[in-house]
Amino acid sequence: MIMRFLLACSRWIDALNERAGRYAAWLVLACILISAANAVARYGFNFSSNAFLEIQWYLYSIVFLCAAGYTLKHNAHVRIDIVSARLSSRARAWIDLLGGLFMLLPAAAIMLWFGWSAFLESYRIDEVSADAGGLLRWPIKFVIPLAFLLLMLQGVSESIKRIAFLRGLAPAEQARRDPEHEL
Repeated sequence: MIMRFLLACSRWIDALNERAGRYAAWLVLACILISAANAVARYGFNFSSNAFLEIQWYLYSIVFLCAAGYTLKHNAHVRIDIVSARLSSRARAWIDLLGGLFMLLPAAAIMLWFGWSAFLESYRIDEVSADAGGLLRWPIKFVIPLAFLLLMLQGVSESIKRIAFLRGLAPAEQARRDPEHEL
């Protein structure tokens, strides 16, 4: 009963990170268009703005930060497959579970905590870029705790799936969503 509820929560988290990852992917197109417009404005019309450069940095930051949970969901993060591929599904599930619980979740929680504090201070002082014509800084600083919250949630989801697999309640494919990334 409890495991069924946890697996439902896991599916909800997976759907949330799937949406976040897909939205982040569309921001790559926005980055390309802004970069092209910036180049045309700079070299074609001798017009430049720090805001153009900063919005590119902000968008790229959003792409990389907010896609971290999506990447974890799709098992596309960096791992040492030379060793992992030789292990049984149960051993890999244990490694993923322990790594998630003792490395990923605490690190993400720390980044969430300090990222939130940095965002609040930036918002409180209405922080703006030091560059002429630069953008507000607090909106991009909000992305840091948001991204680590998404990553932390996905870490919880992955842990739930590994526990379900280890208890015999889910097949190996569900414990590790994308087995094609394995060697």
